[in-house]
Amino acid sequence: MPAEPAPEPKGDGSARHRLGAGVRLALGTFTVLPVRAGRVDRAAAGTAMALAPAVGALLGAALAGVLLLLSAGTAPLLAAGVTVGVAALLTRGLHLDGLADTVDALGSYRRGPAALEIMKKPDVGPFGVVALVVVLLVQTAALAELAGRSWPAALAAVVTATAAGRLAVALACRRGVPAARPEGLGALVAGTVGPVALALGAVAVAAVAVAAVPGRAWQGPVAVLAALAVAALLLRHVVRRLGGITGDVLGAAVEVVTTLVYVGLALTR
Repeated sequence: MPAEPAPEPKGDGSARHRLGAGVRLALGTFTVLPVRAGRVDRAAAGTAMALAPAVGALLGAALAGVLLLLSAGTAPLLAAGVTVGVAALLTRGLHLDGLADTVDALGSYRRGPAALEIMKKPDVGPFGVVALVVVLLVQTAALAELAGRSWPAALAAVVTATAAGRLAVALACRRGVPAARPEGLGALVAGTVGPVALALGAVAVAAVAVAAVPGRAWQGPVAVLAALAVAALLLRHVVRRLGGITGDVLGAAVEVVTTLVYVGLALTR
């Protein structure tokens, strides 16, 4: 997508342009929907990143439907595995690709441009492969556990995890976090999300998480906050090693937080 800023319409149309462009960019970035965002500026990009948890919630509702429908007629583990596969299809596997590239770069122990060059390579190294296998296995195991719960709880759990994963993107794009490159998605969205939008997203996701674990209203919000805390630490490390965020780093944040929230919600003891 173009990274050059585009002129905004003046007057009242400016806000409508920003919101419309932000919605289209959010859908085109976080789902497989063929939405053409067109030329966008950083204001619209900030809107898109702030809306990322909402897009994640919609995606989570669809995935919960897949999980619940399949688990009604087949083994929970099989239903969970298919759901994880559908999640990759609905996002074009971009977040998984970002996870693999980011882990490969960090695992190389290189810094700055040298690490960024590793991220640009089309192949996946051993660190990336291990990260993908672990994340997919853990997500599948957690979803198999969630499939055995009541449908409202399972729905809330899947929506919470997918929305929290996209909330991690807003966290990574908060003001003060730089971009690692002068071009690309990272340069377009870095530093575009303000504290109010981030706080509202966190409250909304935590509110949904209350219903994710029957009898333990506290467990869902705690799982979300703990996962975001880990993401903040990871982001700090990535900025120190790479100099800032990239599109791959955003994808890695999505998968890490989604996985951690699934684990936190699946724990029963």
